Amino acid sequence: MTPAPAYAGQTSGNWFTRIEGWLDARGKGAWIAAAVLGFIFFWPVGLAVLAYTIWSKRMFKGISCNRGRMAPSRFRSTGNMAFDSYKADMLRRLEDEQEAFESFLNRLREAKDKAEFDQFMEDRSKRTDGDAAEA
Repeated sequence: MTPAPAYAGQTSGNWFTRIEGWLDARGKGAWIAAAVLGFIFFWPVGLAVLAYTIWSKRMFKGISCNRGRMAPSRFRSTGNMAFDSYKADMLRRLEDEQEAFESFLNRLREAKDKAEFDQFMEDRSKRTDGDAAEA
């Protein structure tokens, strides 16, 4: 029996992301324990964990701003059905707008790529025509 992940439902991703989420869900103590165990078993691992926790500011700011913890709270009920309905509707609209914007950006990138490719092909054909005329 596998328990549900306590770190915002992250079941996909690489092993580092999963370990990071698992440690984040357990707080600073888990990061400290990981560093200590790393030093005990293989000191470069402990040094790497310690450096990462300092670099990512996990030791100084707390874990309140981590990526995984924010996702489940948006679906938590406040007890006010009208507000919960409004919140769900607003989140759905925002997600739709985000998808539409990402789609727009993809179309924009494709158009730019096509224009650059067409320019490349035009320049290439001019060079080959020029080389053929000189020969």
